[in-house]
Amino acid sequence: MLIRLLLTAVLALQATPVAVSAQTRPVAPTESVWKPADTPPGGVAWSLLESTQEITRTDARGYVVSKPSFPAGVLALKGKKVKVSGYMMPLQNGPNQTHFVLLAYPPDCPFHLNPSPMQFIEVKTEKGVTFDYGVKTIEGVLELGGQDEGGVFYKINGGRAL
Repeated sequence: MLIRLLLTAVLALQATPVAVSAQTRPVAPTESVWKPADTPPGGVAWSLLESTQEITRTDARGYVVSKPSFPAGVLALKGKKVKVSGYMMPLQNGPNQTHFVLLAYPPDCPFHLNPSPMQFIEVKTEKGVTFDYGVKTIEGVLELGGQDEGGVFYKINGGRAL
């Protein structure tokens, strides 16, 4: 009896027309939706860091590698104490991170987690920074790199969370 009732219910559901809206799935976000973290007071804007040009080439193994071409505004920050706000991507296990990546854009979507070398900073801190999904402001001395074609243009060593 129970099987007969379940079968009748399934068949009734299959036969019932379902109202379909004009749009059956959400519209994919465009890049204009994604905004970098706000610039902290007295801090460096991601728009300045993103103004670095990436020069790419294919190496002997067929891998695409790149080097930065820093504009004057970014070169002026070399070796200076800076403040930058961004989204934390942990590189260690545990809630407190002393080595992480600070991203310009939120890592909400696995399909958008493809930051270019101008959109992240490798950060090392003395004191652990608690991981969460909010915006973090980090202060430290900015190092310019990437001439080794390793893919990391910006680093902060000895940084601290504000």
